[in-house]
Amino acid sequence: GIVFPAPFHYTVDRKKKGEPEMEISKSDWKLFREKIADWQENYMDRLNKEYIALLSSDKGNPSDRFWKLEGRIRRDKKSPGVMIEREKASAIFDIADLIRLKVITVDDLADFSDTLKEAVKTMLER
Repeated sequence: GIVFPAPFHYTVDRKKKGEPEMEISKSDWKLFREKIADWQENYMDRLNKEYIALLSSDKGNPSDRFWKLEGRIRRDKKSPGVMIEREKASAIFDIADLIRLKVITVDDLADFSDTLKEAVKTMLER
């Protein structure tokens, strides 16, 4: 189903095709579901500040800045920091992707189990 953690972004539950399953504990899954909306909000706040800086720049024509912003938004809205397909079986992969794309950091996993942290570390080393 679709979950709307905040305006303008949402989460869709669907397994990633072709990904092997990695087991996530019930408590880590619950924590992930609790944290994802805040992670997305923080990431989108960073994006908004970058967009403001881009539009406020004196470099180039106003039309160039507009079209550059349009391209950024088109690309950024596909980021898991904005919209993520969510299923328990792919949560560890999703968390690793969020770290790779700098939506969150490893420090954001402090409340998760050591097992999950180790699984994510393994994913990041691939």
